[in-house]
Amino acid sequence: MSSESTNATTNVRHKTDKTFKQTTLPFVISEAWLERLSDEPNKKRRLDQRNPFQRDKARVLHSAAFRRLQSKTQIHNNGLSDFYRTRLTHSLEVAQIGTGIVSNLKHIQPEFLPLLPDNYLIETICLSHDIGHPPFGHGGETALNYMMIDHGGFEGNGQTFRILTQLEQYTEHNGMNLTRRSLLGLLKYPICLSELSTPYPEDNSRSFRELKTEEWMPAKGIYDHDKSLLDTVLAPLCNSDKELFKSTRTPLNNSKQHLKSKYKSLDCSIMEIADDIAYGVHDLEDAIAMGIITKNLWQDKVVSQLSTIEDFCLHDQLQELTDNLFSSRHFKRKDAIGSLVNALITSITIQQVNKNFVEPLLAYNAYLAPAMFQALDILKNFVLNYVIKSPDLQILEYRGQQIVMELFEAFRAGPMRFLPEGAKQLWKAQNGDTSREQRVIADYISSLTDNHALRLHASLFSSNQTSPMIGEHAF
Repeated sequence: MSSESTNATTNVRHKTDKTFKQTTLPFVISEAWLERLSDEPNKKRRLDQRNPFQRDKARVLHSAAFRRLQSKTQIHNNGLSDFYRTRLTHSLEVAQIGTGIVSNLKHIQPEFLPLLPDNYLIETICLSHDIGHPPFGHGGETALNYMMIDHGGFEGNGQTFRILTQLEQYTEHNGMNLTRRSLLGLLKYPICLSELSTPYPEDNSRSFRELKTEEWMPAKGIYDHDKSLLDTVLAPLCNSDKELFKSTRTPLNNSKQHLKSKYKSLDCSIMEIADDIAYGVHDLEDAIAMGIITKNLWQDKVVSQLSTIEDFCLHDQLQELTDNLFSSRHFKRKDAIGSLVNALITSITIQQVNKNFVEPLLAYNAYLAPAMFQALDILKNFVLNYVIKSPDLQILEYRGQQIVMELFEAFRAGPMRFLPEGAKQLWKAQNGDTSREQRVIADYISSLTDNHALRLHASLFSSNQTSPMIGEHAF
């Protein structure tokens, strides 16, 4: 398995005008990245020929947390139609794009072969990148952060790390117990929330219905009480790399915004670009197919901007691309979507991030070419402003936000009455530690699918007779 543990010296080409100079770079990937959080002496698999990342992928793919993504909102509430994407199909598409990026990088920059993830590793990272997101998308995330504000907050990426390292019951104490490199690839924000969060409003006594979402959006990071697991994942790094890896960058325009982490690993950078492509292109496809976006709006808000990008590789095809996107013939739209995805994937290269990093997995990241980065940013902003922020979707998000907060309030008032047996036992095990008790509630509610949360809310608060919640997952 040459791409996972290699001592290799390769020639790297650095372009200077029309000439190239040869530089020797040693890539040494420590065996420690193949290790898991804990040993598994009791797991014996007869004649198992899989590599560590094949096993990681299997653990994600067969997990209950992954299956629940099939009924969690991506952009459009999945109760309205079975056509558009859920968190599950989105994650599958991110994995497919991720392997496409790796395949192209191997072809255009073979000097980085010792560093690049194999397909099983990048699929593991991409398939599980959204596994911690709660029901009802970012509305549910903000609602849980509001309810947990005095107990460590809530954030989807931090919850993903928590599920993979603790909650998913593949092992007794360490969740799926993935390899360190898989977990490193999922650390988009490798810093504890307390180091990133700016102050929230002091008055949090307002009615749920008056809650302003923008005031309670969480910083992006790891829960403080999971810091020991973060340290275990990062154990192979030298002290200088650990310190540099946890650097922050300050928002440019708004001092009230949360701080953000500055660095991520090579594998994570590939996953993040794949995620952005899926969001900017495939979620756009859903909106066009459902008639949310018109051809005139697309031409006015997107084509007009794309046409000004000097090095945009599809510049001469914009009219054809537009006609195909809005064609009544489905295969033409698929061809246009494929052209956009291909143009983005083939513009990605590996570049050095910071020469001070010792660990090569941190020293290099994948980047979109500037013109294509600008193009994808235009697409993402278009989806944000004309799809996600549309009144219809904002109403659905607001409704989900209210449901999550009311469920939390009910469970907090009567944990021994309403929590399922598994969560109830976890609550008892916290021995009166209020913050950890509240975390058990947040863990449970965040694990709910949209449909389960709706039914549970109806059974608690609706005056209409509903079926008992028998047979639902017990956490």
